[in-house]
Amino acid sequence: MFNTYFLDVIKNHYLDFAGKATRKQFWLWVLWSFIVFLVLSIVLGFFGKTGDIIYFLCSLAVLLPSLGIAARRLRDGGFSPWLLLLLLLPVIGAIILLVLYLLPSKK
Repeated sequence: MFNTYFLDVIKNHYLDFAGKATRKQFWLWVLWSFIVFLVLSIVLGFFGKTGDIIYFLCSLAVLLPSLGIAARRLRDGGFSPWLLLLLLLPVIGAIILLVLYLLPSKK
């Protein structure tokens, strides 16, 4: 499950903004990302500034796959991937996107 929904997105869909991602694919990506970064923060917390740098680099490494799967999820819901720009609005943009991510797929 980890390989399918986390590593596959990083290896095979790193810069993939085309196509669609189902709710299951998107939310399992979110879950696995949360778990991986929680473990990283705990483990790297013992390394001080070096751990902070490694954590930051890992965050940068998954930025593009995260944006890609979010764009594919929006497209699967029948919305434009340009709606990701709503993240530029401080709280309300994230709330709107959360609602859009939760909506079912359009056939």
